[in-house]
Amino acid sequence: MIKLKLALDWTPNINHIGFLLAKELGFYKQQGIDLEILNPQDDNYAMTPGKKLELGVADFAIAPFETVISLNNKVNQVQAIAIYAILQKDLSCIATLKSSNITSPKLLDGKTYASYKARYEDQIVKQMIKNDGGEGDLNIIYPDKLGIWNTLLTGKANATWIFDNWEGIEASSKNIELDKFTLDEFNIPYGYSPIVLTKKENITKHKVPYSEFIKATQKGFLFTKNNLTESVDILKRYVTEYDLKNIDLEKSISFSIPHFGDESNCGVMKQERVLSFTKWLVDKGLEDKEILNQNLFTNELFE
Repeated sequence: MIKLKLALDWTPNINHIGFLLAKELGFYKQQGIDLEILNPQDDNYAMTPGKKLELGVADFAIAPFETVISLNNKVNQVQAIAIYAILQKDLSCIATLKSSNITSPKLLDGKTYASYKARYEDQIVKQMIKNDGGEGDLNIIYPDKLGIWNTLLTGKANATWIFDNWEGIEASSKNIELDKFTLDEFNIPYGYSPIVLTKKENITKHKVPYSEFIKATQKGFLFTKNNLTESVDILKRYVTEYDLKNIDLEKSISFSIPHFGDESNCGVMKQERVLSFTKWLVDKGLEDKEILNQNLFTNELFE
């Protein structure tokens, strides 16, 4: 039995359900893996998942694709690589309260945006505003990460980035109406988010157990398709008390299931989507063209 650690990007939620199911239902143990799941709530996000991977605190990290680019291009370079895409479709968006009458991104000019301080995030949102005919003039604040969603609900911010299959479900459950702007509809290509990443050296050393980890994870996500009730019961054991009270877990899972993929593509990434995103980053001057030649993801562990 090999012990492996997975650092979550957020408190347990719908995007983690495949890992939680695979752990609870013994899919990892069947592959000889004892998986420990690291919850960012334990240190109030003092250390990011990417940093945990870099320092060897975790074997795998969940993060947006941007983290892979960041680790490979920082001063103390980390040879990181994406190995699993949780969602085949981007379910994130920029959200505003419908009551604020911010009905399109250009109306965010002069307004307050609550940022996660993620790589490219602020520039992406500004570009979305510009693509809608605005100036991209934002007042950006950086609240505690785990409280960002509430800054929108309490009026401290006019907009923030959400996952429609989580915060969007919460808003719907509370009859809070949102206006939501996706990157795609405003001509901004985006990579996969969230993804699982690891170090390339880890794959070289542990290719067999890492491949077994991927297969068990894929099995966990696919399990949701025909086992909604059991999936809800297991997710309930992990989510915060706040989420348990405020989010309809069954709706969240049902909303997400089509986007986990099927037996042929669950977890798999496509070169054209990654290239479209990295080319956009280079075109906008956010990254050097060197990233276009870097090996940032692999599907080899599915083989």
